[in-house]
Amino acid sequence: MGRPGRSVSVTGVARAHPENEQCEILENEWIVLRDGTRLAARIWLPRDTARQPVPAILEYLPYRKRDGTALRDDITYPYLARRGYAGVRVDIRGNGESDGLMQDEYTAQELTDGVEVIDWIAQQPWCTGAVGMMGISWGGFNALQIAALDPAPLKAIVTVCSTDDRYADDIHYMGGCLLNDNLTWSQQMLGYSSRPPDPLLVGEAWRDTWLQRLQNLPLLAAHWLQHQRRDAFWKHASVCEDFTGIRAAVLAVGGWADAYSNAIPRLLRGLTAPCRGIIGPWEHHYPHIAEIEPRIDFLDACVHWWDRWLKGLDNGAMDAPALRAFMLDGPASSAKYAPRRGHWIGVQWPDEAGSLQTWYLNGDGLAAQPGTRGECDIASPQTTGAGSGNFCPGMRLDDELPRDQREDDETSLCFDSAPLSGELRMLGAPVLELRLRCDQPLALLAARLCDLAPDGRCALLTWAPLNLTHRDSHETIEPLQPGTWYDVRIQLNDTAYAVAAGHRLRLALSTSYWPMLWPSPHAATVTLETGTGRLRVPVHEHVTGTPPVQFSAVPHTEPPPRETLHPPRNSQSVSQRDDGATVYETHDDFGTTRNPAHGLEQGASVRQRFSIKPDEPLSAEAWAGWTHRLERPGWKIRTETWTRMTATADRFCLEAGIEAFHDDERVFEKQWREQVRRDGV
Repeated sequence: MGRPGRSVSVTGVARAHPENEQCEILENEWIVLRDGTRLAARIWLPRDTARQPVPAILEYLPYRKRDGTALRDDITYPYLARRGYAGVRVDIRGNGESDGLMQDEYTAQELTDGVEVIDWIAQQPWCTGAVGMMGISWGGFNALQIAALDPAPLKAIVTVCSTDDRYADDIHYMGGCLLNDNLTWSQQMLGYSSRPPDPLLVGEAWRDTWLQRLQNLPLLAAHWLQHQRRDAFWKHASVCEDFTGIRAAVLAVGGWADAYSNAIPRLLRGLTAPCRGIIGPWEHHYPHIAEIEPRIDFLDACVHWWDRWLKGLDNGAMDAPALRAFMLDGPASSAKYAPRRGHWIGVQWPDEAGSLQTWYLNGDGLAAQPGTRGECDIASPQTTGAGSGNFCPGMRLDDELPRDQREDDETSLCFDSAPLSGELRMLGAPVLELRLRCDQPLALLAARLCDLAPDGRCALLTWAPLNLTHRDSHETIEPLQPGTWYDVRIQLNDTAYAVAAGHRLRLALSTSYWPMLWPSPHAATVTLETGTGRLRVPVHEHVTGTPPVQFSAVPHTEPPPRETLHPPRNSQSVSQRDDGATVYETHDDFGTTRNPAHGLEQGASVRQRFSIKPDEPLSAEAWAGWTHRLERPGWKIRTETWTRMTATADRFCLEAGIEAFHDDERVFEKQWREQVRRDGV
């Protein structure tokens, strides 16, 4: 199991900030694994654990406890300590101060390391032996995945913005289509993992550790591109493969503006362990610090969950509805983060999900009855999709939400309903059933369901794409036979949204969705049979006597001090090149701050560029580059990383590079050039 190593004493903010005065903080504790690898942990303990041990909460991430998540951690873990829990924040191997090398997401090594960490925590004198996990995104994923390994001390988890199915709706593929986030996320991790450990914690070994990491950094985008179907690679660590493996109680949390809310209904349906779900209006952030309001006292909800399962308190944690969801009342006010109108509802999902309302795709729009059969074509320019927003809002700073959909509607095939006579309250996943043919063997179809206001504004409610070679399976694919008719089903992403009376529903279909999705190799025309296709919308019907859902407001907590050396700023632009390509560019500078506890300055910036010609799918190009900076007197680090992708009709072509600088001297450089065969994408 290993033994604890030396703890680094806490100085500065750890003692100076009032929130931290009520707990003991071990700034860097070594957890030594069976193979000798040391994982670095930061630990918060209630003051009296020598006399009265407490349950512990683990958060297990690659995002660097020293600088990457330190501000968030300094808000979260003193709160948990005040409520009688030890907090243990661990960097996975190959990141932060932890030894070893990281090879990929959610590897068997990562998960078995996590089980060892849980066993180590349970054996500490300050722990009762009961352990919980929490995490958002990567930490939410591995909380589920480690729970599926069923370590005995793990009693309950809180998983936020995660998924049970790594292929269905993670940041790589959706509907069998390749997301451009596959490249940008790979590039982001290349930048994240390029940084060294802090010499103040690891001593002179920092440089050798850093250079070894740099030499062994993987080009993840190329690896993920080698798995374009739902094969054994994606089934590994997808807990939906065997829900019964999870015995710990699961609180699953997400946001409608996030990319991962689909997993929560699936977990509620599939898990045999105790489970409850919460979906708010939020982006890809914890609900108590999200930009989109209303926020909730998320940490109080976590403690309520853990009190039941880690302390055995009979507090009614399972009396809450299976799903507590925020019903959005109309569209967002802009593509910027802002409070959303709406209210909380509770349902015993899926038994109380409501009824289905069917709309037929007729030649004159959406209607309650099927019309005369006909045909219509869809052949979208490759630039369709500019209003999509980011796949996973919360990864950047601002302007990430979908914009007014009218520009994309002009190059899509649209079906509008008549003005609604009353409010339509959707809860769940709309399903689209179509009959179509195509003039190419490979093609995609993107479906958007929108709220069309009387003044013409058009807001995205939900969407989903389908690679038409995946129409029957994501494992065994079949090219289309041009001219042959096929029956196709597209399940759109879950939503909770009230469309106002007088508004219309709009279903928009397109054969491209750039820059969200990589295009098919050849421009395709899809012919749709009208009068037979239908859209089935899940309608929420309020049950009389259902008690209102309420959450505590977020208590005011003064954040730990940080010096802002320069503030964040961001920009985005759309331009036309002389060759006719449309170019989408973003630049996010996350600013530079100094932590007064240990004097470390950190800063980062990212640029992304996507370009494509309206009539040439093989002109698509994606590029992303990160700069990371770490500095204190006498020590200065900078890394520059970039990745570029283009494609031919049968190959994806990747180039990438990294440069690392110590005190402005370049100490490392590496480049990659790789090609991966296209497999029905």
